[in-house]
Amino acid sequence: MTETNYGFTKLTRNPLKDCPIEAALNLIGTKWSFLIIMELMIDGTLRYSEILRNLEGISPRTLSAKLKLLEESKIISKKIYAEVPPHVDYSLTEFGEKLEPIFLELKKFGITLQN
Repeated sequence: MTETNYGFTKLTRNPLKDCPIEAALNLIGTKWSFLIIMELMIDGTLRYSEILRNLEGISPRTLSAKLKLLEESKIISKKIYAEVPPHVDYSLTEFGEKLEPIFLELKKFGITLQN
């Protein structure tokens, strides 16, 4: 059962169906997903090793899992170069770039909270 106030779902059973905000936060609201997206917004295209170096404290296993999830969700794209040694570039997709104004608003909100 769900109750709705002001267009927001109070209790959900299926976040992807019932509450679009919850669905979005389940994907981009985790610590590492948010930081990966932010790194790509700031620096553009990055290699795996650059993302790993920039995100202090993330394990290679966690980074790989988050990159895979973001790629499957069409937030980032992965380009594999058939070179020796091979390398992979990650960048935001056009869909992922739509997050930029949302991240800017979150930044403004965070600044307001800090003051």
